Amino acid sequence: MPKHVVSTVAEIPPGGRKIVEVQGRSIGVFNIAGEFFALRNRCPHQGAALCTGQLGSAVTSTGPGHYAVDRAGEILRCPWHGWEFEVRTGQSWFDPVKVRVKAYETAVAPGSALKPPSPALLPGPYVAETYPVSVEEDYVLVEV
Repeated sequence: MPKHVVSTVAEIPPGGRKIVEVQGRSIGVFNIAGEFFALRNRCPHQGAALCTGQLGSAVTSTGPGHYAVDRAGEILRCPWHGWEFEVRTGQSWFDPVKVRVKAYETAVAPGSALKPPSPALLPGPYVAETYPVSVEEDYVLVEV
């Protein structure tokens, strides 16, 4: 599957997100503690823009009066009806076997690795002045 450059790493700080359009799909790209994850921006319940929802934590309990809060910023809550999904996997928090949102593979690559291959050109009658170009940032890629 092709990979698409969607952002520089600096554009999405830890705890941040960016919603992008890739091949006609709205996709939310999230930075969780320096790791990038991408989810389809559509809630499977009624089609809300899922990736605009609040990010929260998981709360677990071992019994009455005992609870723990963890996975800060990893649970995405749908803005319409509160359905919750794991940003890392797209699985629903309430029914992880049957309900999920599409998750896409992400990667970070240095700009120097993203240069397209040069086509084989034949020498022509004109010579253009050229300048060296370098790309020094890292970019977030989403595989669709």
